[in-house]
Formats: sequence, structure tokens, C-alpha cells
Amino acid sequence: MNVLIVHAHPEPKSFTAALRDQAVETLQAQGHQVRVSDLYAMNWNPVASAEDFCVRENPEYLVYALEQRRNSKEQTLAADIQQELDKLLWADLLILNFPIYWFSTPAILKGWIDRVLVSGICYGGKRFYDQGGLSGKKALVTVTLGGREHMFGEEAIHGPLEDMLRPLLRGTLAYVGLEVLPPFVGWHVPYISAEDRQAFLLSYRQRLENIEAHEPIQYPRLSQFDDRLYPLQPITL
Repeated sequence: MNVLIVHAHPEPKSFTAALRDQAVETLQAQGHQVRVSDLYAMNWNPVASAEDFCVRENPEYLVYALEQRRNSKEQTLAADIQQELDKLLWADLLILNFPIYWFSTPAILKGWIDRVLVSGICYGGKRFYDQGGLSGKKALVTVTLGGREHMFGEEAIHGPLEDMLRPLLRGTLAYVGLEVLPPFVGWHVPYISAEDRQAFLLSYRQRLENIEAHEPIQYPRLSQFDDRLYPLQPITL
């Protein structure tokens, strides 16, 4: 299996970085091929702009998704985008590894998503969910956060973690066709002991050793809808 880890943390000695290293070690030990995109180390540009295209469909007015389609077809995307897109298309499993910032991803990772999940390749028209351009591949979100586990859930102060991650898990990863595995969460990591951190790393290693056995989260399939995308019958997810 080919694995791409997209890592987004500014501190090389962080626990998030330790999770990245654990993933590389565990997956390589199983014989998988692993590549890492360390966004801060790469000085990744997170800003989507007209500079992302070597040619323009409409030089007078930027419609970013339409320019993505033309430039991906003609292989005239900016070099940094093309390099990451090539890695993504090579991968069978995408791991996004990051700390939660303000109920979301770090800006640098959001910028990777904006620029690399290219319209015309990853999605477009009715090519979404199980018909998305990345169908047949899997995704795992690995996050760290400062909150304790009891702060998240139906009756908890912050609500369910799944609700917080919904724009990423469903609106991004599942939307482009990826089979989304249940996230791995490192709770309260800035404040826990070294022993507790080691326990998280062990749990992560065990999770990765059995990664191919985990069932993905269930999201809509286009076969459940008519041509106008009305449901054919009541859908429960």
C-alpha cells in the first residue's frame, strides 16, 4: 500500500510530529511505501490565487475551480500543486496529521486542501461521494487537541467531535470519494504525562497495524438518489 502523510504542525518536537514518526515507522515496518509532506518544513503556500495557473481560461475573471480543470488537463498547474497532486494520486491511503485549531484544521492544511484537491480530477459535476475522483482510496484523520475526552459528546460542553470534524470528514474527504476511516484522537496532549503520551503512541501503532481491517464511516452513495439528487427513499446515516 502507498501512504501519503500530510503533516501540519509548526514544532518539529511536538507530539503531533511524534505521531507522524510513529506512523512512518509502523507502516514501513509492514512493508508499505510512505511519503510525507511536512507543510511547515516545505514552507507550503496555503493561498489559492491566479498564480496557481500557468495558463488561463479567462484572464479577466478568476473562477478558481474552472481554471483548475483546464490547467490539470493541460498539466499547467503550478509546480508545487502538481507535485502534491502526484503524491495524492499515487497514494492508496491519505493520512492528515494535525492539531485542531479553533474547531478546524491549521490554515496551512486548509490551503493544501484548497489547492491540491483539484476540480476535474478529485471532483466535478456529479463526481462526488462514492463516485468522486479519489474513490478506491482511504483517508485517516489523526488529530491532537488540548481538550479532555469528556468535553466532547452529545451532552458535553463542546458537542461531538464528529460534528467539529464534519466539514473535513464529510464535506472534503468523503466528498472527493475517499473512504473515511474513524479518526484517531490524542486528547489533552499539551498537559498529560510522558507515560500517557507513550500510551497514545502505542494505541496509534496498534491502530495502524490493523488499518486495513477498519470499516469506514458510512456516507451517502449516489445510487441512493435520483438524477436531480432527491433521495429515492429515506436515508439514515
